[in-house]
Amino acid sequence: MDLQLQGKVAIVTGASRGIGRAIAVELASHGMRLALAARSGDLLEQLAHSLSTDCLVYPADLRDPAAPAAFVAATQAHFGQIDLLVNNAGAAKRGDFLAFGDEDWQDGFALKFFGAMRCCRAAWPWLASSQGAIVNIAGIGGRTASAEFSIGGSVNAALLNLTKSLADRGVRDGVRVNAINPGSIHTERLQKRIAAFADERNVNTLEAAELMARGMGIARFGAPEEIAHVVAFLSSPLAAYIQGALLDIDGGQTRTL
Repeated sequence: MDLQLQGKVAIVTGASRGIGRAIAVELASHGMRLALAARSGDLLEQLAHSLSTDCLVYPADLRDPAAPAAFVAATQAHFGQIDLLVNNAGAAKRGDFLAFGDEDWQDGFALKFFGAMRCCRAAWPWLASSQGAIVNIAGIGGRTASAEFSIGGSVNAALLNLTKSLADRGVRDGVRVNAINPGSIHTERLQKRIAAFADERNVNTLEAAELMARGMGIARFGAPEEIAHVVAFLSSPLAAYIQGALLDIDGGQTRTL
């Protein structure tokens, strides 16, 4: 299917591994040119060299308040346009609420929420000019609270609210803004949780993954590529009437309205 993305420019944050890397690979396969940001410059360079498209590699810590605007400015200077912003960077600690201090909460919000907000603010004029799109990668914890995910759930909920707010503004300015809530996706972070679960239950990792998925009420864990496919669709003109959508891609784990 031709998604009509050839030659367009996408910013992808947190692109060095996991879901972000899969998104970059997917968008490149549709002919998009990419601006890639993450803290790991080496991994970004490896990714860029593997893709057959023009890539701007921008190693940066987007928790730095000045970094998002600088990254967006570098993208505009390099490509002369911005058509898509994918806010994927950010992770939060899991664990007991009472074990977290202020610095843990501040760090949780610094990248995934404030980094994304600042990228949106900096990129907005260029996206309005191109009638482009924003896709925020949040998470199902923003819709269903969990005692072990108090920071991440709060951050995701804030990002989902921001998505709706910017979608409202986007109707006027011609910028489409949507969000994806991944469920349990087979990334390095999930692999560590599976390994820990396997040690606790004294089973192999394959059996541990099956037991964990069953406990969540799903048939299996997702693949990063399954998130990337939806990002590409939401970025395309084929999704022109989708605005302010919060899409759960979680194998059915979220059962609430």
